Amino acid sequence: MRIGILTGGGDVPGLNPCIRSITLSAIDLGWEVIGFRRGWGGFLKIDPEDPASIAAYSYKLDRERVRGIDRMGGTILHTSRVDPRTAPEGDRTDHVLRVLDAMGVDAMITLGGDGTLRFSAHLAGLGYPIISIPKTMDNDVFGTDYCIGFSTAVTRSVEAINALRTTTESHERIAVIELFGRRSGETALLSGFLAQVDRTLISEVPVDLDRLVPLIVADKKSRPANYAVCVISEGASIVGEALPDKSDIAKSASQRLLAGVGHRLAKHLEARTGQGTVVQELAYLMRAGEPDALDRMVGFAFGGLAVQLIHSRRMGRMVTLNQGRYDHVPADTLLRSTRSVDVEGLYDPYHYRAKLMRVEGMPMFLY
Repeated sequence: MRIGILTGGGDVPGLNPCIRSITLSAIDLGWEVIGFRRGWGGFLKIDPEDPASIAAYSYKLDRERVRGIDRMGGTILHTSRVDPRTAPEGDRTDHVLRVLDAMGVDAMITLGGDGTLRFSAHLAGLGYPIISIPKTMDNDVFGTDYCIGFSTAVTRSVEAINALRTTTESHERIAVIELFGRRSGETALLSGFLAQVDRTLISEVPVDLDRLVPLIVADKKSRPANYAVCVISEGASIVGEALPDKSDIAKSASQRLLAGVGHRLAKHLEARTGQGTVVQELAYLMRAGEPDALDRMVGFAFGGLAVQLIHSRRMGRMVTLNQGRYDHVPADTLLRSTRSVDVEGLYDPYHYRAKLMRVEGMPMFLY
């Protein structure tokens, strides 16, 4: 048996532990493991008849190759945000399948977010043997309660938010801290709750400045140190602003036409209150560095489960964590809906804060 692995989309801590787990689990079964570089984009660079292109975009994974990588962030396989169906020259699904056939790959394990796994579901629908592993620090893949990278992103965010309190307090300002989360506000909601910030603004609920500003001013005045902290998801919207082009926020920061929502909110706050602000986009720092203990654990477990599914010939599945238990669902499950914050159950949209109305019987992350 020869299996392939790739990572696609944004990197997150926990990918390398998962790669190590897959590789060692497969080797223990006597299988060969091929790592494909640069996600699905790497496939488009491979010419099955050109050994040099195969060597450039794939290599054998063995015990030595994966030794110690579980302590590293990012992905040793590198990554890209490419869907072969939307290549400039048209749908290249057939090319991907031709590469897999020519290289003798019996099954693929793909680690990615919504974009990467959508193409994986497409291949599964065509009958190709594939197992998907969800990873995204936004935790927004439908069908699983947890994605690799989420815990580390929250941990990094809480550390940074609390560190920024010293500067905010010293200058008696209002801190506006923007976190990743274009479609889902889970990362901001949980980070804001754990860091016990004054207000948390999420992608799912538009920000009404007429309601928010008095709350922030009261927060600042109520604290002897005379400062306040507000966390906001990058995908949040502000009531009264022209709705930004959704494609703009999908671009890298250097290519966006609009300032980030954190900077826009800070300008509104300064104009309405006369108070100074501290603005910080945590951005890539949220996904930088080594994985925390939970993402190592989930990475190892997801990788082992993926190999077990292939070994038992249960293909076309996505590994999941649901209600605190490892499980798996059809690979196309993520296509059925979108995952977002349960606003009614977990968020107070009038006071812009997390709320815990119920805890008994809930899973660890309350989602």
